[in-house]
Amino acid sequence: QVHLVESGGGSVQAGGSLRLSCAASGFTDNSYYMGWFRQAPGKGREGVAAVRSSGKVIPYADSVKGRFTVSRDNAKNILYLQMNSLKPEDSAMYYCAAGRGMLSGLLPTNFVYWGQGTQVTVSS
Repeated sequence: QVHLVESGGGSVQAGGSLRLSCAASGFTDNSYYMGWFRQAPGKGREGVAAVRSSGKVIPYADSVKGRFTVSRDNAKNILYLQMNSLKPEDSAMYYCAAGRGMLSGLLPTNFVYWGQGTQVTVSS
């Protein structure tokens, strides 16, 4: 059974940085892709970044390009999200997600496994 646990969220002022981590367990082989989504109150779940099982990063969401960097430690099954130059509009619950096989796009429906989320709050 796949289990995802996020950490690293918190409160920061605009312009600051945070690094999120997602520890995965239960992966049975190397075919899992992983990604980050976020959801602000009253809004839908938005894809932020994702990494294929090969390690290739798919295009970031336009809203975070140039500010966020996703990376993956396959040996430890940990996914990271380095968030720089944070803005108040980045405030949301951030979720780690995973799926198996070929990742066709940064859509929630393409991901099967989800973590419980970690809150990020950016103040102006």
